[in-house]
Amino acid sequence: MDGSDPFTVTIAGDLNKIDRAAWDAHANPSTAPYDPFISWDFLQALEESGCVSAATGWQPLHLVAHDAGGAVAGFMPLYAKDHSYGEYVFDHGWADAFYRAGGSYYPKLQCAVPFTPVPGRRILASDAGVERALAQAAIALAQRSEASSVHATFAERAACERLTPLDYMTRVGLQYHWFNNSYASFDDFLSALSSQKRKTIRRERQRACEGLTIKRLRGAEITERDWDFFFRCYMDTGSRKWGQPYLNRDFFTIIAERMADRCVLFVAEADGTPFASALNFLGGAALYGRYWGRIADVPFLHFELCYYQAIDLAIELGLERVEAGAQGEHKLARGYIPVETYSAHWIAHPGLRSAIWRFLQAETPAVIDEAEALLEGAPFKKP
Repeated sequence: MDGSDPFTVTIAGDLNKIDRAAWDAHANPSTAPYDPFISWDFLQALEESGCVSAATGWQPLHLVAHDAGGAVAGFMPLYAKDHSYGEYVFDHGWADAFYRAGGSYYPKLQCAVPFTPVPGRRILASDAGVERALAQAAIALAQRSEASSVHATFAERAACERLTPLDYMTRVGLQYHWFNNSYASFDDFLSALSSQKRKTIRRERQRACEGLTIKRLRGAEITERDWDFFFRCYMDTGSRKWGQPYLNRDFFTIIAERMADRCVLFVAEADGTPFASALNFLGGAALYGRYWGRIADVPFLHFELCYYQAIDLAIELGLERVEAGAQGEHKLARGYIPVETYSAHWIAHPGLRSAIWRFLQAETPAVIDEAEALLEGAPFKKP
């Protein structure tokens, strides 16, 4: 802080040292759609379960801003990291380049929801002055601790723009989201697609559901047995994709206890035996597809559980969109369109900062061009 802002910022550390009601009041104010991932319950479940800790390379260093009267004015979820895993905004190349030049990229400071590539609010303050104070305090902490950088990943575009005067650089990425154009049913959504794409999706849904029953479970309907099976699926997928899954069974036990009303589980069964499951979280405006897995290969079942069932539910609940996770160009043919995501990055070393700035000058227009080209290939009827 430069002394001009009437706010003080302290390091609280882990979430148990922060009042739940105070955090949630700033994370999910009544003026904004509810975001389950920045809630105290979700983030604290990561810490309580041990998924997020110094031992896993995610040391909580959450910042708290107070106004001149001592009242809490905002928060910044912040972690000290000694690796770049579980972030989904890939900076391994930056780390390698700095290492080859004789520098040390780790530790770094990360403002994020661990293991969760969902765009949303990151610095939890409604006042721009508080936001600035927290962002500056993160820089000051990085300088004192000799961290190489501060990163706010999957932040809102406007927030990234507000951080630009503080020398945060904006990076653009891509995801695929489905948008609800006031559809009355899944068939109504299909009517907006080209004839060939409609036929393909109907065929995929038919093939995926042959001999299977798809169950939708929400809240208390999800039993301990369902959670056990889901976790078995999650471990299978995580072991194949990442080698070591990020989340443990305790995390999902805590989530089931505290956030059951935000959880929706799609389960595919054959004669009462489950074959696959997909976990979703309900937000105020969106359905978020998070984890999926199966114990047997069934053609197109991934598309059914992760994309089509989510669309069905979003239409039924009148939600604005479905966010089905990071990456996945195959989502395009199923009605999910490219959406830009944003991250803000402050780099301490002048040489590395200059190199990354030049990299972003080339990467950003390429990402935007890619999004426009992909949008041309969307399955919707042409005007």
